[in-house]
Amino acid sequence: MLPSFLRALIIGLSIAAPVGPIGVLCIRRALAEGWLVGLVTGLGAATADAIYGAIAGFGLTFISTFLVNQAGWLRLIGGLFLCYLGIKTMRSKPAKAAAIAERSGKGLFAAYISTVFLTLTNPATIISFVAVFAGLGLATSQADYASAAVMVMGVFLGSALWWLMLSSSVSLFRAHFNPNRLKWLNRISGLILLVFGIIALSPT
Repeated sequence: MLPSFLRALIIGLSIAAPVGPIGVLCIRRALAEGWLVGLVTGLGAATADAIYGAIAGFGLTFISTFLVNQAGWLRLIGGLFLCYLGIKTMRSKPAKAAAIAERSGKGLFAAYISTVFLTLTNPATIISFVAVFAGLGLATSQADYASAAVMVMGVFLGSALWWLMLSSSVSLFRAHFNPNRLKWLNRISGLILLVFGIIALSPT
Protein backbone atom coordinates (compact mmCIF):
# COMPACT_ATOMS: atom_id res chain seq x y z
CA MET A 1 0.00 0.00 0.00
CA LEU A 2 2.92 2.36 0.72
CA PRO A 3 4.32 2.12 -2.84
CA SER A 4 0.87 3.01 -4.21
CA PHE A 5 0.68 5.99 -1.86
CA LEU A 6 4.11 7.23 -2.93
CA ARG A 7 3.24 6.88 -6.61
CA ALA A 8 -0.04 8.73 -6.06
CA LEU A 9 1.89 11.43 -4.17
CA ILE A 10 4.19 11.86 -7.16
CA ILE A 11 1.19 11.93 -9.52
CA GLY A 12 -0.45 14.71 -7.51
CA LEU A 13 2.80 16.67 -7.41
CA SER A 14 3.52 16.25 -11.13
CA ILE A 15 0.00 17.17 -12.28
CA ALA A 16 -0.05 20.29 -10.08
CA ALA A 17 3.46 21.47 -10.99
CA PRO A 18 3.05 22.71 -14.60
CA VAL A 19 2.45 26.46 -14.60
CA GLY A 20 -1.05 27.29 -15.84
CA PRO A 21 -3.89 29.59 -14.80
CA ILE A 22 -3.98 28.11 -11.28
CA GLY A 23 -0.28 28.74 -10.87
CA VAL A 24 -0.71 32.34 -12.02
CA LEU A 25 -3.56 32.79 -9.52
CA CYS A 26 -1.52 31.30 -6.69
CA ILE A 27 1.52 33.47 -7.42
CA ARG A 28 -0.52 36.64 -7.80
CA ARG A 29 -2.54 36.06 -4.62
CA ALA A 30 0.53 35.12 -2.57
CA LEU A 31 2.25 38.35 -3.62
CA ALA A 32 -0.75 40.67 -3.44
CA GLU A 33 -2.79 39.19 -0.58
CA GLY A 34 -0.37 37.11 1.45
CA TRP A 35 1.02 33.61 1.85
CA LEU A 36 -2.15 32.17 3.37
CA VAL A 37 -4.36 33.29 0.50
CA GLY A 38 -1.90 31.80 -1.98
CA LEU A 39 -1.82 28.51 -0.08
CA VAL A 40 -5.62 28.31 0.18
CA THR A 41 -5.81 28.95 -3.56
CA GLY A 42 -3.54 25.97 -4.13
CA LEU A 43 -5.48 23.80 -1.68
CA GLY A 44 -8.59 24.44 -3.77
CA ALA A 45 -6.77 22.96 -6.75
CA ALA A 46 -5.53 20.06 -4.60
CA THR A 47 -9.11 19.33 -3.54
CA ALA A 48 -10.27 19.20 -7.15
CA ASP A 49 -7.30 17.00 -8.02
CA ALA A 50 -8.31 14.64 -5.20
CA ILE A 51 -11.87 14.49 -6.53
CA TYR A 52 -10.68 13.56 -10.02
CA GLY A 53 -8.14 11.20 -8.47
CA ALA A 54 -11.00 9.48 -6.62
CA ILE A 55 -12.96 9.07 -9.86
CA ALA A 56 -9.94 7.49 -11.53
CA GLY A 57 -8.79 5.53 -8.47
CA PHE A 58 -12.18 4.01 -7.69
CA GLY A 59 -12.65 3.10 -11.34
CA LEU A 60 -15.81 5.21 -11.67
CA THR A 61 -15.75 5.06 -15.45
CA PHE A 62 -19.34 6.23 -15.86
CA ILE A 63 -18.45 9.54 -14.21
CA SER A 64 -15.21 10.00 -16.12
CA THR A 65 -16.98 9.13 -19.40
CA PHE A 66 -19.71 11.66 -18.66
CA LEU A 67 -17.15 14.37 -17.87
CA VAL A 68 -15.17 13.65 -21.02
CA ASN A 69 -18.37 13.80 -23.08
CA GLN A 70 -19.16 17.17 -21.53
CA ALA A 71 -15.66 18.51 -22.20
CA GLY A 72 -16.98 21.21 -24.52
CA TRP A 73 -19.36 22.65 -21.93
CA LEU A 74 -16.72 22.41 -19.21
CA ARG A 75 -14.22 24.29 -21.37
CA LEU A 76 -16.83 26.95 -22.06
CA ILE A 77 -17.68 27.43 -18.38
CA GLY A 78 -14.05 27.35 -17.31
CA GLY A 79 -13.02 29.72 -20.09
CA LEU A 80 -15.71 32.25 -19.21
CA PHE A 81 -14.76 32.05 -15.53
CA LEU A 82 -11.09 32.60 -16.39
CA CYS A 83 -12.01 35.66 -18.45
CA TYR A 84 -14.05 36.96 -15.51
CA LEU A 85 -11.18 36.39 -13.09
CA GLY A 86 -8.74 38.02 -15.50
CA ILE A 87 -10.82 41.18 -15.88
CA LYS A 88 -11.55 41.31 -12.15
CA THR A 89 -7.87 40.91 -11.32
CA MET A 90 -6.80 43.67 -13.72
CA ARG A 91 -9.33 46.06 -12.18
CA SER A 92 -8.72 45.15 -8.52
CA LYS A 93 -7.02 47.54 -6.12
CA PRO A 94 -4.11 45.87 -4.27
CA ALA A 95 -4.68 47.54 -0.90
CA LYS A 96 -8.39 46.73 -0.90
CA ALA A 97 -7.86 43.09 -1.92
CA ALA A 98 -5.27 42.53 0.80
CA ALA A 99 -7.47 44.17 3.45
CA ILE A 100 -10.45 41.99 2.57
CA ALA A 101 -8.36 38.84 2.71
CA GLU A 102 -6.88 39.72 6.09
CA ARG A 103 -10.07 41.05 7.71
CA SER A 104 -12.23 37.95 7.46
CA GLY A 105 -12.43 34.41 6.23
CA LYS A 106 -14.56 35.43 3.25
CA GLY A 107 -11.49 36.18 1.17
CA LEU A 108 -9.99 32.79 1.99
CA PHE A 109 -13.23 30.95 1.23
CA ALA A 110 -13.63 32.77 -2.08
CA ALA A 111 -10.03 31.97 -3.03
CA TYR A 112 -10.57 28.30 -2.20
CA ILE A 113 -13.93 27.85 -3.94
CA SER A 114 -12.91 29.72 -7.08
CA THR A 115 -9.92 27.43 -7.55
CA VAL A 116 -11.91 24.27 -6.89
CA PHE A 117 -14.42 25.35 -9.52
CA LEU A 118 -11.77 26.40 -12.01
CA THR A 119 -9.86 23.13 -11.71
CA LEU A 120 -13.00 20.99 -11.95
CA THR A 121 -14.02 22.72 -15.18
CA ASN A 122 -10.74 21.71 -16.85
CA PRO A 123 -11.54 18.47 -18.72
CA ALA A 124 -7.85 17.78 -19.27
CA THR A 125 -7.46 17.10 -15.54
CA ILE A 126 -9.74 14.07 -15.42
CA ILE A 127 -8.29 12.76 -18.68
CA SER A 128 -4.79 13.06 -17.19
CA PHE A 129 -5.74 11.18 -14.02
CA VAL A 130 -7.54 8.39 -15.86
CA ALA A 131 -4.63 7.93 -18.27
CA VAL A 132 -1.94 8.01 -15.59
CA PHE A 133 -3.79 5.75 -13.13
CA ALA A 134 -4.58 3.22 -15.84
CA GLY A 135 -1.05 3.32 -17.25
CA LEU A 136 0.50 2.65 -13.85
CA GLY A 137 -2.12 0.09 -12.89
CA LEU A 138 -3.36 2.16 -9.97
CA ALA A 139 -7.05 2.09 -10.82
CA THR A 140 -8.88 -0.25 -8.46
CA SER A 141 -12.21 -1.94 -8.27
CA GLN A 142 -14.90 -0.28 -6.18
CA ALA A 143 -14.55 -3.06 -3.63
CA ASP A 144 -11.01 -2.04 -2.76
CA TYR A 145 -11.95 1.12 -0.94
CA ALA A 146 -8.86 1.16 1.29
CA SER A 147 -6.35 1.19 -1.57
CA ALA A 148 -8.33 3.79 -3.51
CA ALA A 149 -8.61 6.02 -0.44
CA VAL A 150 -4.86 5.81 0.16
CA MET A 151 -4.20 6.80 -3.46
CA VAL A 152 -6.62 9.72 -3.29
CA MET A 153 -4.91 10.93 -0.12
CA GLY A 154 -1.56 10.63 -1.88
CA VAL A 155 -2.81 12.70 -4.82
CA PHE A 156 -4.15 15.40 -2.49
CA LEU A 157 -0.99 15.59 -0.38
CA GLY A 158 1.25 15.63 -3.45
CA SER A 159 -0.72 18.47 -5.00
CA ALA A 160 -0.92 20.33 -1.67
CA LEU A 161 2.83 19.96 -1.21
CA TRP A 162 3.48 21.70 -4.52
CA TRP A 163 1.17 24.61 -3.66
CA LEU A 164 2.74 24.93 -0.22
CA MET A 165 6.22 25.18 -1.75
CA LEU A 166 5.07 27.62 -4.45
CA SER A 167 3.13 29.98 -2.17
CA SER A 168 5.87 29.91 0.48
CA SER A 169 8.68 30.68 -1.95
CA VAL A 170 6.73 33.41 -3.75
CA SER A 171 5.66 35.12 -0.53
CA LEU A 172 9.32 35.71 0.33
CA PHE A 173 9.34 38.42 -2.34
CA ARG A 174 6.17 40.13 -1.12
CA ALA A 175 8.07 42.77 0.84
CA HIS A 176 9.56 44.04 -2.44
CA PHE A 177 6.12 44.84 -3.91
CA ASN A 178 4.88 48.35 -3.18
CA PRO A 179 1.36 49.47 -4.22
CA ASN A 180 2.54 50.55 -7.66
CA ARG A 181 4.22 47.21 -8.36
CA LEU A 182 1.18 45.37 -7.04
CA LYS A 183 -0.97 47.35 -9.45
CA TRP A 184 1.17 46.19 -12.35
CA LEU A 185 1.18 42.66 -10.95
CA ASN A 186 -2.62 42.69 -11.05
CA ARG A 187 -2.64 43.97 -14.60
CA ILE A 188 -0.11 41.46 -15.90
CA SER A 189 -1.51 38.42 -14.08
CA GLY A 190 -5.06 39.46 -15.02
CA LEU A 191 -4.04 39.70 -18.66
CA ILE A 192 -2.45 36.24 -18.50
CA LEU A 193 -5.64 34.78 -17.00
CA LEU A 194 -7.69 36.49 -19.70
CA VAL A 195 -5.47 34.97 -22.39
CA PHE A 196 -5.88 31.52 -20.82
CA GLY A 197 -9.63 32.07 -20.84
CA ILE A 198 -9.69 33.12 -24.50
CA ILE A 199 -7.59 30.06 -25.42
CA ALA A 200 -10.04 27.83 -23.54
CA LEU A 201 -12.95 29.40 -25.45
CA SER A 202 -11.24 29.02 -28.82
CA PRO A 203 -12.46 26.08 -30.94
CA THR A 204 -10.02 23.19 -31.02
